[in-house]
Amino acid sequence: MPDASPRLREPRNPSLVLRLPVMPSRKNIHEGETACELLRHTLATLAYRAGKTFRNAPAGFAEFRVSATSRTPGQILVHLGDLMDWAASIARGKQEWHPSAPLAWEDGVSRFFAALGKFDQVLATKQPLPVPCGKLFQGAIADALTHVGQIAMLRRIAGAPVRGENYFVADIAAGRVGAEQSAPVREFD
Repeated sequence: MPDASPRLREPRNPSLVLRLPVMPSRKNIHEGETACELLRHTLATLAYRAGKTFRNAPAGFAEFRVSATSRTPGQILVHLGDLMDWAASIARGKQEWHPSAPLAWEDGVSRFFAALGKFDQVLATKQPLPVPCGKLFQGAIADALTHVGQIAMLRRIAGAPVRGENYFVADIAAGRVGAEQSAPVREFD
């Protein structure tokens, strides 16, 4: 019987292989990091990726539509702000959903980052949350990551793509959730 174990193929260009340090065990990585600290890092990751995706959007992009039934980037952006408001309300113990009307692109971007900052501030208090951190992640945060990816894809379709990046080496830090982010470390086309 032939060997059915998976085989790793050799890289086309060995100089492009990312060499990572050997870690003694998973137990020692970020020892003591709490679920809420990981959530705050996830919010910072969301801010970094959203900032890159929203920055320098072309004129009229907020109204760009790929089909008659699809959401526009402006509609997705206002939904992102609604998600962050909702998540903050859940983290404060009083779940509230308030759908907003679309805004001009830059106003929507400002609103998103303001709502993201308020959510991060709630998590930063280190007060016990009324819900498990995993619930916050699986709802609003995972949804927001998906929507930022949708806007990035719509930018490409609209002819204004966002450059790819090795996000593993990006300078992302918990608490940095505003529109101003560190410059990319390693971008590619």
